[in-house]
Amino acid sequence: MNREHRYALRSDWTGNRGTGTSGYRDYDRAVTVTIEGKAPLEASADRPFRGDRTKWNPEDLLLAALSECHLLSYLHACVEAGVVVESYHDDATGLMTEDGRGGGSFTEVVLHPRVVVAEASMIPAAEAAHAQAHDWCFIANSVNFPVRHEAAVTAVE
Repeated sequence: MNREHRYALRSDWTGNRGTGTSGYRDYDRAVTVTIEGKAPLEASADRPFRGDRTKWNPEDLLLAALSECHLLSYLHACVEAGVVVESYHDDATGLMTEDGRGGGSFTEVVLHPRVVVAEASMIPAAEAAHAQAHDWCFIANSVNFPVRHEAAVTAVE
């Protein structure tokens, strides 16, 4: 049986400076994203597109979604493999290329998970769990560009 999961949020443009979009430089790119029962997220465009560098932008959110999805899928894969993860952090990177026609696309995301497991004997299974996590990641399976991982796994000393 295929289960469906539906998600909903609201994005409100909060950048009307009084004249709406009367000119490209006349409005702020501020957006507030809300989901019922969750704290609001303040967002904007990326700085090169006249956005606020102190707020999340759509590109940040896509990269965060890929990183978090892999992390959560990885933890599940480790449980299934009998691997005890003590810590995990990821310094994810993404490359977006403009096409010269006003658009563009991500061409690659590279996840750099750094994982510490409870015992050295768990390292091979912990390394293999990244492939399973990639296969399970809903977000990575939804994009049309490569999502690679360059992982490092060590054991508690």
